[in-house]
Amino acid sequence: MELSVIIVNYNVRYFLEQCLVSVFAALQGVDGEVWVVDNASTDGSVEMVRIKFPKVRLIANKKNIGFSKANNQAIRQAQGKYILLLNPDTVVQEDTFRQCINFMETHADAGGLTVKMIDGKGHFLPESKRGFPSLWASFCKIFGLTTLFPNSKVFARYYLGHLDKNSTNAIEILPGAFMFLRAKTLQATGLLDEQFFMYGEDIDLSYRILQHGFKNYYLPDSQIIHYKGESTKKGSLNYVIVFYKAMILFAQKHFSKQKQKHFVALIKLAVFVRATASILKRIFIRMWLPLSDLAAMALGFYLIVPWWEQLRFGAVNVYPSNIFPWLVSFYFVTWMFFLWFYGAYDKPQNRNSVLKGMLYGTIAILVVYSLLPSTARFSRAIIILLAAWATLTVYLNRIISARFIDGLLKPNTRKKNICFIGTANEFERSQVLLIQAGIPNENLTLLLPGEVLDENNQVRESTIVDTIKVKNISEIIFGTEGIPMTNIIHAMIHLSQFDVDFKIALHGGDSIVGSNSVDNHGELYSLDLMTLAKPVTRRQKRIFDMLSSILILLFSPILWTVIRKPSVVIKNALPVLIGKKTWIGFSSPNPPHSYPTLKPSVYPFGKGTRQAAPTANLDAYYARNFSIRTEVVELFQNLFSK
Repeated sequence: MELSVIIVNYNVRYFLEQCLVSVFAALQGVDGEVWVVDNASTDGSVEMVRIKFPKVRLIANKKNIGFSKANNQAIRQAQGKYILLLNPDTVVQEDTFRQCINFMETHADAGGLTVKMIDGKGHFLPESKRGFPSLWASFCKIFGLTTLFPNSKVFARYYLGHLDKNSTNAIEILPGAFMFLRAKTLQATGLLDEQFFMYGEDIDLSYRILQHGFKNYYLPDSQIIHYKGESTKKGSLNYVIVFYKAMILFAQKHFSKQKQKHFVALIKLAVFVRATASILKRIFIRMWLPLSDLAAMALGFYLIVPWWEQLRFGAVNVYPSNIFPWLVSFYFVTWMFFLWFYGAYDKPQNRNSVLKGMLYGTIAILVVYSLLPSTARFSRAIIILLAAWATLTVYLNRIISARFIDGLLKPNTRKKNICFIGTANEFERSQVLLIQAGIPNENLTLLLPGEVLDENNQVRESTIVDTIKVKNISEIIFGTEGIPMTNIIHAMIHLSQFDVDFKIALHGGDSIVGSNSVDNHGELYSLDLMTLAKPVTRRQKRIFDMLSSILILLFSPILWTVIRKPSVVIKNALPVLIGKKTWIGFSSPNPPHSYPTLKPSVYPFGKGTRQAAPTANLDAYYARNFSIRTEVVELFQNLFSK
């Protein structure tokens, strides 16, 4: 047997499915086998593999045993002359495996190789070729010199920035996303070190390959997509700590005691600096907006009130100092509550969240003001003037703060225009998903394979570029029935200069997977379209649960005689109030993993909405169309309907 492909999976079902489709296409003409080792995923990955890919040799672990142990499970049983360790969030070309085998056959000194990797936007990933993490290379990487001088042989050793990304070269470290290894090499070096739970095992194995006299190569003639960051949050503080711990373990294994001492000290310093900076940044970002909003409101109070008193009464300090400041403080608290309620402290936030929060906050203040005794009603004009000042300053605060707080405001998104490149049959089936996701049919453009492929079966990028410009395309979906994956990847690389997203339709259009979403037939096209996934919506749902529970508990003696199953309702009111349960939830006991997570529900959604959506998937309908009005209707139907 020529090749054994080993994929370790953990909760990336839809990327795994796309990966396996590309792997089996690349195995055409290659005597090979495919292993999937699942580390106790909870998203249905195991079931999907068993049903859709019966040829896969599946190992379903009962717990997450880590990347190294999982790979070793399959390596010990693999029969191939060559072993490929492949990440599940990758897509390979049809000729990737054959090119790798041919290279290894003609380079006897090669112990392993990797290929050029691009991300889901078509951009080159510099970790495709990496150098040994020496003390100096690690210092440059940790403290940003590698980023400042990306092509320097001195400062960019970590990513071998001086080597041409389009030329074949001997390198030092193979990335764990794609490690093509000679089985005899593994027999000489030993398998992955299982002390490395996640991260660092690729560096350790690559180093041992070099120590045994073999070479590691970078082969850019073949490219793969690696949806970097989809299956692991590589920018998180937790990742930094786990990765640096792996580096310390590596140093303890391979460095001399003197070098080890300096390297470990550098790593600990880096962790301390990064952790401290991250914590301070989080505190600053979290506290900046509410504190600066409050300061702006207070400034308005000290500017507007004396000005209004002088204008209205010809004197200052007219309003009583024992009551008036307390009233104004109530105004501030009310406005900030409604700003929070409508998402003005979320990240990212809609640009109209400030306007909504201030509008409804002002209405609430005016309602309360009208109920106060005449001795406490000093001036509606003060409320209106302060509201106008607060709205203006709070909104300007967002505009200014967005310059130094990344991702604070949602971008002014253009209308989503999608170009589908594939067969008519694929388009027809994908069209159902897209329309279900709320994409109007008039926003969809179809390019057939015959329109984009030339006589040599190569993609004519000029045709796609013209369509992008004329139709203002924001997203391209490639079908795989009429266009080879090799051509899709090449097109993504050439089109990466445009501000477009890429997705790939599999199984003739039954599922659509891309760099920013994981979607399949019968579910929503994008989690962004799930209203219930938005923080502001979940906050509104939680407040509704709290208020309704309080009312039910307060009026329980009266409600006991009129509601259905009063003992059940009263029994659940307290758990709902403290957040252990929610009144309304998904109708299915096991909703798809990609849906927003909810607390256990007292009532399943659907009792009050079946007429509104007689044929729709109730869970999808609920997640996409959630509103407080719907929640009220559902709760009333369950409480009072027979």
